[in-house]
Amino acid sequence: MTLPAERPLHIIVATDCGSTTTKAILIEQIGDDYRQTYRGEAPTTVEAPFEDVTRGVLNAIAEVEELSGRKILDGEKIITPNGAGGDHKVGVDIYISTSSAGGGLQMMVAGAVQSMTGASAQRCALGAGAIVMDVLASNDGRLPHEKIERIRSLRPDMILLSGGTDGGTVTHVLEMAEYIAAAEPRPRLGMSYALPLIYAGNKDAREQVKEILGEKTALVMTENIRPVLERENLGPARNKIHDLFLEHVMAQAPGYRKLIDWAGAPIMPTPAAVGLIMQTIAKRDNLNLIGVDIGGATTDVFSVFGGVFNRTVSANLGLSYSVSNVLAEAGLDNIMRWVPFTLEEQSLRNRIKNKMIRPTTIPQTLDELQIEQAIAREALRLALEHHKSLATGLKGVQQERTISDIFEQRTSGATLIDMLKLDLIVGSGGILSHAPRRVQAMLMMVDAYEPLGFTVLSVDSIFMMPHLGVLSTVNEKAATDVFVRDCMVYLGTCVTPIGQGKDGERCADYTVTFQGGRKPEQGMLPFGELRLFPLAVDERAQVELRPAKHVDVGEGKGAPVTREVRGGVVGLLLDGRGRPLQLPSDSQARLAALTRWHEAVSLYPK
Repeated sequence: MTLPAERPLHIIVATDCGSTTTKAILIEQIGDDYRQTYRGEAPTTVEAPFEDVTRGVLNAIAEVEELSGRKILDGEKIITPNGAGGDHKVGVDIYISTSSAGGGLQMMVAGAVQSMTGASAQRCALGAGAIVMDVLASNDGRLPHEKIERIRSLRPDMILLSGGTDGGTVTHVLEMAEYIAAAEPRPRLGMSYALPLIYAGNKDAREQVKEILGEKTALVMTENIRPVLERENLGPARNKIHDLFLEHVMAQAPGYRKLIDWAGAPIMPTPAAVGLIMQTIAKRDNLNLIGVDIGGATTDVFSVFGGVFNRTVSANLGLSYSVSNVLAEAGLDNIMRWVPFTLEEQSLRNRIKNKMIRPTTIPQTLDELQIEQAIAREALRLALEHHKSLATGLKGVQQERTISDIFEQRTSGATLIDMLKLDLIVGSGGILSHAPRRVQAMLMMVDAYEPLGFTVLSVDSIFMMPHLGVLSTVNEKAATDVFVRDCMVYLGTCVTPIGQGKDGERCADYTVTFQGGRKPEQGMLPFGELRLFPLAVDERAQVELRPAKHVDVGEGKGAPVTREVRGGVVGLLLDGRGRPLQLPSDSQARLAALTRWHEAVSLYPK
């Protein structure tokens, strides 16, 4: 489905069908700009008793209709175009949607060599918005019967098979095809149709793959994702994943046929839409950015560095359903180090288990909030480490080469995430978007990500990034207008010198010169201290840092730096706690340090 280019968009209604909640927003053109004006939400209705996703969509849109005074629904239909019947308070120009209902898109990928085509296939699927359930490879150490049993038991929505460079050996990719055929995999949704399988490997193996899998799967061929060792070509396979997601997977979910007919643009998996708006913003403003969406079950991390987009999903790191996994992976000590009061180990374990069995509860006391925010720091930290390990250059490539049209990956197998070159961090998910005070969201991200040098931080105000991602495919201006004005809440800028020293020693001298005639702030930033200066969203300031000899602020050790910084609802944060960030091992010293930092930024005011 494509939108006629000449049809103007003035009124847009967009929904995101999540696993528990369907969120609807209304976007209107006001003058030359687009603004998000009203929103509504309703429980998602994929499961019994309704088993029809459109019920939740209609309920969410009905709330928008009631709040806005605009007639959008005619019974169980969305009125398009806007102004139907000559009344400009009736209808919308387009309806668009994303979806992760029913557990989103769950895929299994297979490649010839785990660290090469296996890794490329995984990047391809993750970038398309999938949860990757497993990566199979001929050299993954599993016996043939184990691979076959794994394919059979997982029941993914779709399989991506790759392997071999064009013209190279076909043995390994055919071996993987034989395992898939032997497993005779059944899809997760819908018993009556064949499992979609995308073949994106060595073109010389196509005929043989067709013979092996053509009868047993809904086989689709596309271009090789690794045509030569030095180049990755992920676009065609990602597009096929989106197509099959709509045609096969979504079509099996209850009520989606109707939803697909209503939508004026293809429905996208929620994470793919979030990734798309991240890429749009990074490209528009020429930024290196990291985005995170931390949920109850999973944490998604997105990054764009030097034009290269990567996405990872940590399917075992979340703050309700997966909260026990955070404890298991981070370890008790790492969570306890962020809790600013004395707590018995067993008490923390009990609280974490209670959250897991009652996932929809929210903190009722300050203690509970501080514990939840401590767990969030570790979930964010671990998800970024996972992301860094996957957002890498191509293994097997020795020197810098250009790969595909927008992908330029450098050192062989090295991570692309360079925190010193990071311009912007975007946080979303309830713990960040709905933190009682914005400074709590800012400090959670600073503590977890340990940004270096000068970094702007922001949060998604009401989680509308998925809506804007799919909107960017039909009207980029509308999507970016709303993203900048209504979606993004700029928290401010964090300035972090790199180096370590004893608490109280000189880290750097600073001078902050504000625009608009405010009195400059100057002084010494000691190690182990935070300094917060109010700096409004529309304000700018010039920061001059003169670091100690062994301290680097981005220009080398001891070299002074002067930069213009932007404000936000929190302001300008100077972080003198050293990098890497190390908390005191002694519990009393640690509690004293946490108390000092929290008081410096009024994190939990009495």
